[in-house]
Amino acid sequence: MSLIEQAAKRLEELRRAGVEIPSIAGTTPESVPAPAPANELPSGAKLQVAPPAHARRPRGGIAAASSSGDPKSPPADDPRFVHLDLAHVAARGIITPEAPRSQVADEFRVIKRPLIVNATGKGAAPIKQGNLIMVTSALPGEGKSFTAVNLAMSIAMELDHTVLLVDADVARPTIPGMLGLPSIRGLLDVLVDDSVELGQVMLKTNVEKLSVLLSGTRHPRATELLASESMNRLLEDLASRYSDRIIVFDSPPLLVTTEARVLASHMGQVILVVEAQKTPQAAVKQALVAIDACPVKMMLLNKDRSASRGGSYGYGYGYGYGYGG
Repeated sequence: MSLIEQAAKRLEELRRAGVEIPSIAGTTPESVPAPAPANELPSGAKLQVAPPAHARRPRGGIAAASSSGDPKSPPADDPRFVHLDLAHVAARGIITPEAPRSQVADEFRVIKRPLIVNATGKGAAPIKQGNLIMVTSALPGEGKSFTAVNLAMSIAMELDHTVLLVDADVARPTIPGMLGLPSIRGLLDVLVDDSVELGQVMLKTNVEKLSVLLSGTRHPRATELLASESMNRLLEDLASRYSDRIIVFDSPPLLVTTEARVLASHMGQVILVVEAQKTPQAAVKQALVAIDACPVKMMLLNKDRSASRGGSYGYGYGYGYGYGG
């Protein structure tokens, strides 16, 4: 018997014994309802059952949960989080953190080391905006996007640095296809619309230290936007916002658009990708002149089969760099 039932019974016994009991706020023992059984709801109440956790999560692509279950991954309901299918990425020739050691991975370890040294101010001389690295080529099709994505992935494997990969080849963006991402808002949206902030379009990934900024919504004057004052302000913001972040830009080819040259003038370091046995020597010289203002210029020889082990990979790399020359 509950306390309420016991109290009601005791009041009834006192009343029968002739004890006068005043009513409280018009309430009598008879008006006190008996409690509902533990497994029943009071009359008029409604039970709302929350859906299971898996039913509340979006599935696939944007804002999908990391399959690795990494507790450091962003929440599954974060609209800025993208899940990269690392098997798809690896099939495109891109190195991934979970992949076994390979020749390409080792080559990019060599390539990234001086870049990181310069970016962190530990080189022979300080470099202004050294953490801004542009990957470009003289002509289309030389492998600059392949190089930019692999470089970003390799830097993301570092313990002390994070990396932002920016698709600045706004006329012919290829990073979405390489990473298996949809074409959504990105760089151009920030440059065109003042209400769009960088943090709203910067995508976090299930590669813990890698973020991506896509080229964004297509615009008829996309290439001109790269030379705009808005772009200048954005570059300054990117260079100074995070001290441990390295930003890798996949830029348009230097001899196809003049905007790539303007972009290069704001970079601390530029990598010029040259396709072995294909890029004309005159084109390489013209490209070097176009990036002359950049403090650090590095050249990467791509698709050099004579340098690969038996030609099994189809990519070999020659690498050199210099300060101002």
